[in-house]
Amino acid sequence: MSKTINRIIQLLPALKMSARQFDLSIGTGNGYTLRMQKNNASVGSDVIERIVKVYPQINLVWLITGQGKMFVENLLKPEVRTKAEIQAYIDNKLNQHWSDEKKALLNEILTELDKATKTINYL
Repeated sequence: MSKTINRIIQLLPALKMSARQFDLSIGTGNGYTLRMQKNNASVGSDVIERIVKVYPQINLVWLITGQGKMFVENLLKPEVRTKAEIQAYIDNKLNQHWSDEKKALLNEILTELDKATKTINYL
């Protein structure tokens, strides 16, 4: 019977990660995964819990038992934005911010002009 550590090793290429990257991503010590594999050791429930928290797309039943598919199929995938969409969003936010600054500056100038006009009329 295959152990959970062997399935974790199978996950690495699917996640496009090295063992070190995976270890860091789930908060275990550097070298944890490879050390567990070398010793054919059992993975603790705390580590399994971290894995499914960080990678909810991983099928927990598969991870523990080897039954079923590696990934949950009907898990909603995050919407992927193109570089152009991200840039447009940033530009929009910057323009909005600059527009607010321009309005504030215009109001300040109008207030100063109004004060100057009142001073001139008073003299």
